[in-house]
Amino acid sequence: MSEYNVAIVGATGAVGTRMIQMVEESSLNVKSVKMLASSRTAGTKVKFKGKDYTVEETTPDSFEGIDLALFSAGGSVSKKFAPEAVKRGAVVVDNTSAFRMHPEVPLVVPEVNSEALQDHNGIIANPNCSTIQMVMSLEPIRERYGLARIIVTTLQAVSGAGNRAIQETLDESRDVLDGKKVTPKVLPVAGDKKHYQQAFNVLPQIDVFEDDGYTHEEWKMIHETKKIMCEGDMDSDAIQVTATCSRVPVPVAHSESVYFEVLDKSATVEGIHEAISNFDGDILEDDPANQIYPQPINAEGKRETFVGRVRPDLENKGSFHLWNVSDNLLKGAAWNSVEIAEYLDKMDLLRVPGFTK
Repeated sequence: MSEYNVAIVGATGAVGTRMIQMVEESSLNVKSVKMLASSRTAGTKVKFKGKDYTVEETTPDSFEGIDLALFSAGGSVSKKFAPEAVKRGAVVVDNTSAFRMHPEVPLVVPEVNSEALQDHNGIIANPNCSTIQMVMSLEPIRERYGLARIIVTTLQAVSGAGNRAIQETLDESRDVLDGKKVTPKVLPVAGDKKHYQQAFNVLPQIDVFEDDGYTHEEWKMIHETKKIMCEGDMDSDAIQVTATCSRVPVPVAHSESVYFEVLDKSATVEGIHEAISNFDGDILEDDPANQIYPQPINAEGKRETFVGRVRPDLENKGSFHLWNVSDNLLKGAAWNSVEIAEYLDKMDLLRVPGFTK
């Protein structure tokens, strides 16, 4: 079994801390770990398997001798340092949007399209959290009945915007309950012109708006889904996809309401239930008579995607609705990234093509 020197970039962030946990629990044979972040948090102590590690500032030379680099420190950091890591022989699994739409970078959910890993050139992109759980819930249906169209509305947890957004929502909640004035500074988008209260509120904006009226998050869901499900073609018309993305005052775990049309009009709820139940990484929670359905508070801390409320659209034969929930920091980010590394290891692909150490 190969041993790997692993670097975690963004080790002090909401996803990075969970990456550490996922690497600890993974099947990877870890020889050494290096914790990396910005100069702002360099010097912080973090634990890995009970041992303290000092977080170092990320530089190009940080990746000397590294076999696997897990990135979750923002797109600008990935664009700057991921190529430097690859130059030094490290395979990069990147949990930002920096490389997702690059035609030569595989965009991978292992249970859905692990075959795409065979074509990597040193960088593999982890999809958007909301995209991951949607394709996880729909892939078993696509395999059995085909898919023609997807319309999704997301209800995304504040942790998707980072630790600052979590804290802001908690602080706002206390202020509202105490009758104090709320002064938002982070949400819906830290870098956008206006900020709005998230506590006790729903914000129909995640990421910035594009010229066509869709947010960039919605754009990502549309094109990432096509790239994953349509053999790398982000503009494929084989499946029609559209999205509305919103932020809700839930700490962890995204929820999605998904409408979908299948190609095989003989599809039934029973058949869809069976397909989901037999799909690795999915858990069916669907018993309306006993009020059993997926909820964010039950999904937090779990790696699976939970699916329920499967029902036919009564106005359109061959169309259905479902509800899914998943921990956006685990399957939506840290766990999917580490799972990609596990698959690379099992497929003997955890190496940069053409690089000799």
